[in-house]
Amino acid sequence: QVQLVESGGGLVQPGGSLRLSCAASGFTLDYYAIGWFRQAPGKERERVSCISSSDGSTYYADSVKGRFTISRDNAKNTVYLQMNSLKPEDTAVYYCAAGSMVVVGMACPLRYDYWGQGTQVTVSS
Repeated sequence: QVQLVESGGGLVQPGGSLRLSCAASGFTLDYYAIGWFRQAPGKERERVSCISSSDGSTYYADSVKGRFTISRDNAKNTVYLQMNSLKPEDTAVYYCAAGSMVVVGMACPLRYDYWGQGTQVTVSS
């Protein structure tokens, strides 16, 4: 069964850190670019970060640049999102997605083939 499973979400105080994981099963992530998205209640889904399938190119939304770091461990078939200096406005459900339609030099795929079910991140004191 092909699936992506996110984990690592939770409740954290402002200024704190979390590391989200996106583990793939039923397929190999090596050939897929990965995106992290988030959606807060009443807001549109926002693309947060991407990492390419080949050259390690990365993308970050301006809202998280300098605070979040995306990485991948193909041996573990897993992608990570390290989130530091968290703010209340980072509160959302975070999703990872994998796409095989990629362009060389671009971190984000042109479309996504698989999506995870999401993990809740709540930043509150």
